[in-house]
Amino acid sequence: MTTAAPDTHAQKPHLTREHLLHLLRQMIRVRRFEERCVELYQQEKIRGFLHVYIGEEAVAVGVLETLEAADTVVATYREHGHAIIRGVPMDAVMAEMYGKAEGCCLGRGGSMHLFDAGTRFYGGNAIVAGGLPLAVGLALADRMAGRHQVTACFFGDGAVAEGEFHESLNLAELWRLPVLFICENNLYAMGTSLERSQSQTDIHLKAQSYNLPAEVVDGMDVVAVEAAARRAGAFIRSGQGPYFLECRTYRFRAHSMFDPQLYREKAEVETWRKHDPIDRLTSWLRETGTLHDVDLLAIESDATMEVDKSVAFAEAGHWEPLEQLTRHVYTERALP
Repeated sequence: MTTAAPDTHAQKPHLTREHLLHLLRQMIRVRRFEERCVELYQQEKIRGFLHVYIGEEAVAVGVLETLEAADTVVATYREHGHAIIRGVPMDAVMAEMYGKAEGCCLGRGGSMHLFDAGTRFYGGNAIVAGGLPLAVGLALADRMAGRHQVTACFFGDGAVAEGEFHESLNLAELWRLPVLFICENNLYAMGTSLERSQSQTDIHLKAQSYNLPAEVVDGMDVVAVEAAARRAGAFIRSGQGPYFLECRTYRFRAHSMFDPQLYREKAEVETWRKHDPIDRLTSWLRETGTLHDVDLLAIESDATMEVDKSVAFAEAGHWEPLEQLTRHVYTERALP
C-alpha cells in the first residue's frame, strides 16, 4: 500500500505539549552534538572518517520514539544521532569518537562503528547495505526464540543499489519477519544523485515489488515520521510481517568531512535548509503558543551542557595500553 506523506499539522493538537518539546529536545541534542564533532574534527581531535546527520534528525527521533527497550536497532555509518537517541550515553559516544578506551566500543570502533548491547544498538556499519542482512538475521533469531520484538533497520538510498537490499526485503517478507525498514532517502549516495543511479526513484515501489506494505514519509517532519513509525510498528507487532518507510530527507552538510560537494548546487542546499526539521517544529510550536522563549533557552542550555560534559569526559579519557591491542582480536583460549 502506498500513502502520501500526511499533513500532520492538522493532527498535531492531540499531541501533548510535553511530548512535542521532548521531540524538539531530542533533535537539538543530536544537532549540537554533531556540530561540536565537526569542530573537534577540524581541530584534529577526532580522526578518521566523520559523517554527520545534520538535517536528517527528524527521522531518527521520530522512529526511535516508537520503539520499546527490547527492540533492536541497526544503523549505518551516519549513526551518531541514532545511538544517542536510542540511549547510548553521550559521554561514551564522544569518547568513542576520540578513540578513547572509555568509548562504547573501547575506542576501537570510532565514528562509523558505534555499538551498545545494553541498548540493543547493533551498529554502526561502514558497509553500504551491510546492516540489512544483519537486521533480517536478528529478526529471524527473535522469531525462532519466540520473542515479540521489532528490529528497526536504517539505511540510505545508496543501499538500494546493492544486492543485500533486494535479498533482505525478499526474505523478510517471505518469512514474515518483524523488521521495520527505514530508508533515509537524502537523494545522494555519496556524490551520486538518486536519479543518476536508479531508473525508478520512488524507492518505496521497490519494496512493494516484494509485497511489503510501504509508504512515503516527509522526513523533515518529526511528527509525520513518528506517526508513520507507529503505524508500521503496530502492523509488525500484530504478526503481519515487515514494513517499509521511505523517509525523504536531506543532509545539509557534505557526505563526509573529505567531500568537496561538487555534485550539488548551493542553491539546492539552501532550498532544503528552509525545511530544517528543527526550525520547522520550533516555528509551529511558537505559532501555536506551545513553545516560549524560556523553554527554548532551557533546551539549548541543557543540550550545550550535555555536549560540553561529553567532550570533557572524552578529553579526560585514556588511550588503550599498547599491550592490550590484541584483545578482542585473537582468542585467549588455547586451541586443541
